[in-house]
Amino acid sequence: MNPATIILVYVIAWWMVFFAALPVGVKAQHESPEDMVKGSPESAPVNPNLKTKAKVTSVIAAALTIAYYFLATSDLINFR
Repeated sequence: MNPATIILVYVIAWWMVFFAALPVGVKAQHESPEDMVKGSPESAPVNPNLKTKAKVTSVIAAALTIAYYFLATSDLINFR
């Protein structure tokens, strides 16, 4: 299997998982008035935890890429 294909699968899986994880566990400022920042919209997130989400997304994307690799190299599913 071509290494470029594996990298492309990882990048696509990473972004898909990251965008799916973005709204998980996010509170808006209007939900906790003590965290309200002057001049920002009420719907702005308080703490989106982007570093944690990026790390978890990297692990999940790696697992999905490994699963794709083994599925593509085995003869269980023929992609051609």
